[in-house]
Amino acid sequence: MGAQIKHININNIEVPVIFEKQTSLPILNMQLVFQNSGSIQDKKLNGIASFSAKLLNEGTKKLGSTKFASKLESNAISLNATSGFETFVIELSSLKEVNDKAFNYLSDLLKDPNYDKSIIEKIKTIQIGLLKRKQNDYDYVARNQLKEILFKDTPLEKPSSGTIESISKIKLDDVKNFISNTFNLSNLIIVAGGDIEYDELSKKIKESLKSLKTGEKKELKSFNITAKPTTKELIKDTQQAYIYFGSKFNAIPKDKDNYMAKVASFILGGSGFGSRLMEEIRVKRGLAYSAYGYVSINKSHSYFTGYLQTKLESAKEAKKLVSKIVDNFVEKGVTKEELDSAKSFLLGSEPLRTETLAQRLGRAFNLYYKGLDQDYPKKELEKIQNLKLEDLNKYIKAHKEIINLSFSIVRK
Repeated sequence: MGAQIKHININNIEVPVIFEKQTSLPILNMQLVFQNSGSIQDKKLNGIASFSAKLLNEGTKKLGSTKFASKLESNAISLNATSGFETFVIELSSLKEVNDKAFNYLSDLLKDPNYDKSIIEKIKTIQIGLLKRKQNDYDYVARNQLKEILFKDTPLEKPSSGTIESISKIKLDDVKNFISNTFNLSNLIIVAGGDIEYDELSKKIKESLKSLKTGEKKELKSFNITAKPTTKELIKDTQQAYIYFGSKFNAIPKDKDNYMAKVASFILGGSGFGSRLMEEIRVKRGLAYSAYGYVSINKSHSYFTGYLQTKLESAKEAKKLVSKIVDNFVEKGVTKEELDSAKSFLLGSEPLRTETLAQRLGRAFNLYYKGLDQDYPKKELEKIQNLKLEDLNKYIKAHKEIINLSFSIVRK
């Protein structure tokens, strides 16, 4: 039957619910997705969203970290908070027989997070230690350096996990304020499915979330890449060169031609072996073990990006080759063989994308979140099936902005 879009009235707010019943396994999966509440809201305190999620994973103040975790584990209940860029998510999963307990623990967590200074210091110690180790993860370093270039003066400029300096500054009141501003019904979308009737689920949700305040609907900001093509190199004691690249891509989720962006992205660098980047960089020249590039279209930002690792002595050649490949791709487009191959894969692999309940719910949420109809994937596949070579190449040629590549390189 697939996922359905319903609504639950909680404290006079109509909260959307994306629901699918599935009885093959006696389980429940549910996500509370707070919109415009991830690291986009970090503002001057970089990493506060991620930090707040970690505090919520420390259980309630009443039980403490260990006892709360023990109760969850003994009942095979999973309750976790995570932070993305645009969203802040609390995920609950449990066996059908302990659904009541699972919702009670969720309610307790929402009302009584483990606000304790010792927990703040514990998370700080762990997070700063992690960030210090990441200083030697040159993929992480190069990727963040690229975002600094592309998204200067926007929330995307800083890593979502924060910096050693910003994490050191976080105080208990900062976390309290962030969570208080995040937990509100006006920005909530509920995603749920499993072996449960909707009416029963609705009652449990109402009871568990009645402590949440109404709040105000937040409008999501969008960010454009304004950076001119830039190359920034960082010298480290490394045995290979890490090359990340990116550029502007003019698109929003509701553009009618995004199906062509999907096909073009797949051919250029998203398909692994057989993609233009992989063929030219690895297969023909042996400059890298792998090379990827893809278009990312989000509500708040869209861009083209990619990466590869190569020998130190090959870094300059690889960088030039990436630019040449992208230039050639825009100027000459794709071949009929490349288009036919992309069609075969994208159409043939479609069933694999909706095998599990989690996949179907995830897709239904993304469509709803981006303002697309639930039958959009079906219509998209039909468009891909009927896509003509000349139309795709015309679309690619119209997106000349992707040739204005910026590079982030970590090398010796």
